[in-house]
Formats: sequence, C-alpha cells, structure tokens
Amino acid sequence: MIEIREAVINDLPEITSLFRNTILHINSKHYTENQIAVWASGADNEKKWTARITKNYFIVAEANNTIVGFAYLTQGNYLDGLFVHKDYQRQGIGAKLLRVIESQVIMAGFKEIKSDVSKTALPFFDDYYYEVEKKQMKHLKGEVFENYIIYRTL
Repeated sequence: MIEIREAVINDLPEITSLFRNTILHINSKHYTENQIAVWASGADNEKKWTARITKNYFIVAEANNTIVGFAYLTQGNYLDGLFVHKDYQRQGIGAKLLRVIESQVIMAGFKEIKSDVSKTALPFFDDYYYEVEKKQMKHLKGEVFENYIIYRTL
C-alpha cells in the first residue's frame, strides 16, 4: 500500500539518500561515471533540500513507513524532481506521484506542466503523454548533461 503525503523536514535524510541511490543505480545506464558522481553529490546540499521541502509543494510516497519516492513542484507548475527508490521501480509509484503533482498544478490554475528530465526518465514521461519541447545540454560542476525540456497541457 502506497501512501502519498506532503514531506516534512524530518524526511530530509531519507529523501537525500533516495535521490543519491536512484542516480547511482538507475541513471548510471545513460550517464558517465563522472556525470553520475557530480549529479549524486547534489544530495549533500542540505540547505538546498531543506528549502525545497519547506518552500515548495513537495510530496513523498511511503510504503511500510519507508519513503519510496518523492516529487516536488516549483513556480506552481514546474516539476523540479520526481524520483522513485531503486528497489521500487516499475510498481506504479512514479505514476501515482505524477497524478498528484498534476492535480496540484490544475488546482493552482495552471494549464500546463513543464519539467527538465534525464534520458533515463524520458520514456516514463512519454508514456504519460508529455511532449519534448527541446533537447538541451546542461552544465553542472564541469560536466555536460543531455536532458530534455518536456511539457504537457492539462
């Protein structure tokens, strides 16, 4: 049974651990070792994660009191992150998080949701009728990442 709830600051260690481990184990299929190390190091910035949890619409998916996924919005309709625990992939958790996020965007009065997504995540969003606006190269700590700006009209 998966429960969706808003994140609280006490969730921070589980959220950052899930973020790091998902990147290390799932995204490594599409990115180099150096890219993965740089990306996963984003889990170390507790100040940034604290701000994400406290200032944004940030939800977690729980199974048996363990956080197995999370998603959050910035700017009302920008899906800034959606991650599912490496051991809980392909169980409908990402889809459930996405539905709740999209509902929040609609309730906030927006007609469209946007996101930047990795090569790894693109097929997931394609399954939910997201369109690619453009492919881009993002620079982070000396590494260049190929990703995609996607959107969906709600």
